[in-house]
Amino acid sequence: MTNIAVIGYGYWGPNLVRNFAETSGLNLVAVSDLDPKKLEIVNKRYPAVRTTTRYEDLLEDPDIDAVAVATPVDTHFTLGLAALKAGKHLWIEKPMTETSEQARQLVAEAEERGLVLMVDHTFIYTGAVRKVGDIVKSGDLGKVLYYDSTRINLGLFQRDVSVIADLAVHDFSILDYMLGEHPVAVSASGLNHFPGTPESLAFITLYYDSDVIAHLNVSWLAPVKVRNILIGGDKKMIVYNDLEPSEKIKVYDKGVSFTEDEAQIQEMRVGYRTGDMWAPKLVGTEALAVEGEHFADCIANKKAPMTDGKLGLRVVELIEAATDSMAAMGEVVYVQKDDNDRRQAKAPRRRFDRGSRSKPRLATGS
Repeated sequence: MTNIAVIGYGYWGPNLVRNFAETSGLNLVAVSDLDPKKLEIVNKRYPAVRTTTRYEDLLEDPDIDAVAVATPVDTHFTLGLAALKAGKHLWIEKPMTETSEQARQLVAEAEERGLVLMVDHTFIYTGAVRKVGDIVKSGDLGKVLYYDSTRINLGLFQRDVSVIADLAVHDFSILDYMLGEHPVAVSASGLNHFPGTPESLAFITLYYDSDVIAHLNVSWLAPVKVRNILIGGDKKMIVYNDLEPSEKIKVYDKGVSFTEDEAQIQEMRVGYRTGDMWAPKLVGTEALAVEGEHFADCIANKKAPMTDGKLGLRVVELIEAATDSMAAMGEVVYVQKDDNDRRQAKAPRRRFDRGSRSKPRLATGS
């Protein structure tokens, strides 16, 4: 049994506390928050859980094995590093840190101390995304051609991060899990429509060495909430609507075929294939419950989580690259991985260049 404590009882903290209190393998022992009124809520709902306004109390307690950080992004690095230095396994919200350099430091600290570092990219633990990943990895779609995501709604405006760090991170992590490779180049455009706030909408394109192209539309300025993903393969295609109460995933046996037969070319070179649609059954367990059990298992068996610090780092690198590109009105930013990364990207192909435009900047990572 792993004794765990939560730092932060704001927007996401209550969801963590609720799940940790019900997860086998985890024993919720304490919650910390700067607001005493929020701690009063914890006391009423979980009388056996200790509360404090000092997060240091949690780090100084030798009986606490793990800490979950659910605070604003600009505090993630300081709190996460303090937890690791105190010998605590770390669960940290997305995005992992403000900068990739901070993320590297957390990864290095966790590895040096032999501690589990897990980033809360919750979508990876949903039944829908796991099923999409299984279908893609099985080869049923054939060669993956594109990923097209629309993730829009009215709000929730963030003061400390842009819409990329708030919404696009979900697609960054899903793509990483689904494709098992890192983009080689990123282009993004977006705008800040309200002074003093980060960018509220963005359009992002990710280029992969495998010829997959991903396009993300993220916005806090839409009149309706949309969570749609299209994944096209040369054999089959997937429509994933996360807001659908049932049949979130639909697999279509549709596609196109080209012929080089001269006799058929005269009629139509392109053929269209239309087959059946099927909706696979999905596991309905709440993602945070699955994630909590996975965290406990990783600690007990000294395993690396599916959403470990290295995944968190890769996501932060993409946020940085997209942000740089957005600041340059869509200029392509190449993402370079070093020789030790299992997802090392090959040199970007020349087709990503934009003619006579200045040479794209390089976002270097680990």
